[in-house]
Amino acid sequence: MSHYRISPSILSADFARLGEEVGNVIAAGADLIHFDVMDNHYVPNLTFGPMICSALKPYAGVPIDVHLMVEPVDDLIQSFARAGAGIITFHPEASKHVDRSLSLIRDLGCQAGLVLNPATSTNVFENVLDRLDMVLLMSVNPGFGGQSFIPQTLVKIRQVRAVLDEYEGQTGRRIALEVDGGIKVENIAEIAAAGADTFVAGSAIFSCPDYKVVIDQMREELARVGR
Repeated sequence: MSHYRISPSILSADFARLGEEVGNVIAAGADLIHFDVMDNHYVPNLTFGPMICSALKPYAGVPIDVHLMVEPVDDLIQSFARAGAGIITFHPEASKHVDRSLSLIRDLGCQAGLVLNPATSTNVFENVLDRLDMVLLMSVNPGFGGQSFIPQTLVKIRQVRAVLDEYEGQTGRRIALEVDGGIKVENIAEIAAAGADTFVAGSAIFSCPDYKVVIDQMREELARVGR
C-alpha cells in the first residue's frame, strides 16, 4: 500500500495558524498538502493566492498539491510554480488550450494534472495522457469544503482507473488518480478499491483534535484494500 497518499486540504484548517497546521498535519503522516485555489469566478468562493503558498513552503516537507479552481489558468500556473508548488492541477473548462497549459506546468518543473467535476466526461483527458502525472476526480461540486461524497463517483473512478491502467500497461508510466470531496475513514477503503490512490481529506482530518489518529485510521482502512 506504499503508493497510497493522503493529501489533507488546508481549506478546513485554522486559517489563523496555517503554518503550524501544515507542520502538524505533516507530522501526523500527511503525504501531500492540498492547496485549494478559488477565484470567486470559476467557483463561488475566494481562498488562497500564491503568496500564501510561498509563505507555507518552509513548513511543508512534502509536496504542495495545488488545485486551481480559477479561470483563466496560465498566469496562475506560473505564479504557483514560482511559489513552490510540487503538483498543479486545473479544470479543462478553465483553459483555452489544455495541452499547452499542461505543458507549461511540466516545463516549470511541476507535476501536471487535470480535474474532472462530477458532470465532466471522462474522455476529456484521454488525448493528453502523455502530459499527465495526475487525474483528480471531484466527488463533490467544487467551491466549498465539508460536502458529502457523491456515490456515483465510484463508477467514474473505475472508468478512469481502467484507462490509466491500460496506459500504464502500454507505456510503463503510472498516472496518479486523486479523489477530492467527502472522503473520511468510513468510505476511504471503498474509494481505494474502486481505483483511487491519492485522497484529499479536509474536514475529516482537521475537525479532529488529533490529526494522527484520523490519518492512522485511514491507513488502516487502506491496508485492508491492499491494491
